[in-house]
Amino acid sequence: MFDFNATLPLMAIQFLLLTAILNVVFFKPLSKALADRQDYINGNTTEARERLDKAKRLAQEYDEKLSSSRRQAQTIVLDAQANAQKKSAQQLAEAQRRVQEQSMVVQQELDQQKQSAFSQLEKEVDSLSKQILSKLLGPGLAG
Repeated sequence: MFDFNATLPLMAIQFLLLTAILNVVFFKPLSKALADRQDYINGNTTEARERLDKAKRLAQEYDEKLSSSRRQAQTIVLDAQANAQKKSAQQLAEAQRRVQEQSMVVQQELDQQKQSAFSQLEKEVDSLSKQILSKLLGPGLAG
């Protein structure tokens, strides 16, 4: 049925030789190209991760600085408000003190004028009383 001659081993050798040639000519360069491509992708992925990490760190630093700046600004505003309230309270107290002093001075002047008016009225009343008495009783009896 089958004849065993040199054809079968020759075909096997030819197949192995063709496989070796195809491996050297096509598969090794293709494998190398795929490996290079995978290395390139891995390198880019690693670089992208590093850049993403750096961007996250920078964003976090920015947020921290922004938060710190906001706290400082709020502290400055609160200090300014406290100083303004303190200053306005001092100015109000000073104004009230001046008004109180002026009120006291005016009250004293009014009291003096009142005393002066009373004393002048007393003199006039005395004078008028003497005149009325002298007219009623006569000039000699009144005094």
